[in-house]
Amino acid sequence: MTHSTVGRVKVAGLQPAQVLAGLLGLFFLVAGVAGFVRTGFGDFAGDQHAMLFGFAVNPLHNVVHLAFGVLGLLMATGSGLARLYGWIVFLVYGVVLVWGLMLAGLVVNPVERLGNPLALNTNDNWLHLGLALVGLLIAVMPARRKVVVPEQEVEPVDTTVRDHSIRDDSVRDRDMPTQRDRDLTHDEEPRDRPHDKRIESVDPTVSPRPVQPIDPAVAEQHKARHYR
Repeated sequence: MTHSTVGRVKVAGLQPAQVLAGLLGLFFLVAGVAGFVRTGFGDFAGDQHAMLFGFAVNPLHNVVHLAFGVLGLLMATGSGLARLYGWIVFLVYGVVLVWGLMLAGLVVNPVERLGNPLALNTNDNWLHLGLALVGLLIAVMPARRKVVVPEQEVEPVDTTVRDHSIRDDSVRDRDMPTQRDRDLTHDEEPRDRPHDKRIESVDPTVSPRPVQPIDPAVAEQHKARHYR
């Protein structure tokens, strides 16, 4: 079995884009809550409402801040979502910046009849420019990555072959004693004869083995061959 040594590139833990998205979301929440403390809930979209640290705010403006704050905290949970949040902030606050410049008279305002429902002023324009740039930074910030090498797979053991080999070994083990017994039997047969002779010489009661008579004709032939 061939194992691949090529690793996969994955996102490594918490990303800087997620941290910035979470911090930006907290900033929006604080701004929204502080804005409601200053404005209350009356005159919801009035263009001359209240000031918060030099920035013009109204309840509608505060709602927008709260919405972006909650969205930022939710989307900071993932690297891709955090970057998407950065693009949303960049695009929306880029449009709001252009709208503020049109209200300030720096750019021709084709939607002048809509008035100023967010109570934008010059300070708001600078703030929205900074927010758009922060959103762009979150969107394009590179991710920290790591190479993950997959673990090598363990080759399965063929238990069938192993069982057959064990079974064959056991069969051979059972056959080998039988063969050894046969060899020992054949080897012991000639050694029994001198042993029997010693027993006969020690114990006369033991009957000797019968001796076959010699044929006289055969004896004469052996004598003739000897004398020749």
